Formats: sequence, structure tokens, C-alpha cells
Amino acid sequence: MFRAKKHGMDVVAIELIKKLQQIDKENNYVIFGRDGVNDIFTQTENFQFDTFSSFNYIDWEQIRLVKKLRERKIDLLHCTANTAPLNLSVPLIVTLHDIIYLEQVDFKGTAYQNLGNLYRRFIVPKVVKKANLILTVSEFERANIIERLKVPESKVRVLYNGVASQFNSQYDPSQLESLRQKHGLPSRFIMFLGNTAPKKNTLNVIKAYVDYCLGNSNPVPLVLLDYRKELVKKILDDLKQTELLSQFVFPGYIPYQDIPLMYNAATLFLYPSLRESFGLPILEAMACGVAVITSNTSSMPEVAGDAAELIDPFNYKELSKAIGKLISDKELRTTYREKGFERAKQFTWNASAKTLLEIYNSFK
Repeated sequence: MFRAKKHGMDVVAIELIKKLQQIDKENNYVIFGRDGVNDIFTQTENFQFDTFSSFNYIDWEQIRLVKKLRERKIDLLHCTANTAPLNLSVPLIVTLHDIIYLEQVDFKGTAYQNLGNLYRRFIVPKVVKKANLILTVSEFERANIIERLKVPESKVRVLYNGVASQFNSQYDPSQLESLRQKHGLPSRFIMFLGNTAPKKNTLNVIKAYVDYCLGNSNPVPLVLLDYRKELVKKILDDLKQTELLSQFVFPGYIPYQDIPLMYNAATLFLYPSLRESFGLPILEAMACGVAVITSNTSSMPEVAGDAAELIDPFNYKELSKAIGKLISDKELRTTYREKGFERAKQFTWNASAKTLLEIYNSFK
């Protein structure tokens, strides 16, 4: 969570820690992390931060962290990102966000992602046996963990993610215009959080968008965050639709603090992932008032409820049809906008942090 480019698990840990800082003045906390950019927390009397370097993540977690736990006489360890040390003498809580890396290994991601998946495949089955409690983020994922890892039902508990307060629709139009100028964004656009992880379904999103463009004389541009132009060009070359490259916008990595503005500026948000344990961007987009298209698989219907357009993520034609429908139907987008506001209110970090504090206190 101390890295400059923050992603899902980082955000979950950050938001829970911030809320715990507000509501718990009794317990003492030490937040361990690898050296990085720490501009997100203010150290308080009962919240200390201890970041340290290592040869690699395995060395950091399995050797150096264990030494730190002994030095600081820690009573309870909560590992928030799927893995944990094996040589522990203190009670352990592990948050297993998902077990996708146990279900499939296709090595189509980056070298970093592939190495991470190999490490998790080795360590997670051992960790769950040692853990006193396993937290996960949806009922869908809880059932997966129990079945796949043969864990007693009583040992796995759901702690839903929440929506941070900065995800709202109250931003000034001048802020949105400043964002557009800063990142070269059009006045109307479809937003997609693309990356190279296979589960994000980027290929089908591009194929669906191409299909949508071919059926519309004035298509709304597609903004791909954190995705390289040359990767899209290669796909378009393969589809023999290279001329459509001008319809794509590539702002690169958008800092986390600017994401709420991105949602507010967008006309439509796409999240047709192949597999998610939760799908936090669905709720964040809803809280910002943008209509959402997401998948009818894994955890996404559990999170979205009836407040999003659900599609089969494996069928790019179905996604294309949904894009065309929502772009052309302002009334339908408004309906999803209103439903989305209400859905997002059901998931708060404050409620999740209160539940987590109860769990911590149960170990006393």
C-alpha cells in the first residue's frame, strides 16, 4: 500500500486503517510495509508505521517481518493481502481477497503478476491452515474458499469492502473541466480500467467497443486507464480496424485521488471482468453517479444488485449491445444513476472498520 501506483488491495487496507484510526483510541497498532511513498497516513499515539526494505517480497514477509513481530512484541497479526508468514507464534488473521491464482494459471499476465501467482499458489494453502480466522470480501468468495481449500465454515467470515467519502457526485464543474484539460479527455466518454491481467477482459472490451463503433456514425470515445496505446493498436491491426485507434484515449495511470473526478466526468463505466472477488470500482462509480455495465458472473451481481446492466463477459456482442443501449438511452442511464446512489450507500468503510475492530477485540 506504500507503492506509488495503488490498486485494489492497497485501497482496502488504506481505507480500513484510516477508519480504525478514527474509531479506536484504545488498542495499539503497528502498520508494517515495504519502503515506499507514505503520504497517506498521519502517525498518531496508538498508530505507528514501520516500513523496511528487503531483497524481495518473500524475504520481507517470511523473514524480516517475523523478526519485527518479535521485536515489537505483537499480540495479533492481520495480513491484508492474501499471504502471511508461516513461522508465527502469534494469532493470525488473513484477508483472502480471492483465490483466482489457485483456480487457473495461464501465465498471460506480466512477469510480476506470474511470480506473484506462483508465490500465492505455494503459500496460501499453508497459511489458511495456520490462520485463526480468514476474512474475505463476498459470500461468493467465501464459498469458493471453503470448497477449494477445505476450510471449516466457521473459520471464514465476510467483511465487505466500502466506498470512501471522496467518491461522490458533488464535484464542481470547473474541477471536471480541469481534469479534462489535464488528461486530454473528451466531453463525453466511456471509461474502462484496463490492464494486462487476463481477468480484466480487456480484449473483449476492445472487440465490443469496435463492434459498437461500426454500428454508430458518431461513437462516444473509449478512455482506457493504465493501458498502453501500442497494445490496443496490435489488437485493432488483428481485427483489421486500425482506423478506429483515434476513438481511443490513453491518459495512462490516473492517481487514486483523481479517480472520483474520472467517474464524474464519464458518460458510462465498463467493468465486464471475467472474475472478481468483489469489484470495488462498481460501487465507486455508482457513488459518483455514472451508469455501470458489469458482469453476471462471480461476485459482481452480489455487489451490483439491480443497479447496473449485467452482461455475459465472455460474449463481446452482448457487451457491445449494452454499450449502444445505454449510450443512446439517457433515461436508462438516469435510472441506473439513481439506483446506483442507493446501492453504494449500503457499503461503507465505517461499518466495515467497526466490524473489524470487534473481530480484533475478540482475540483479547
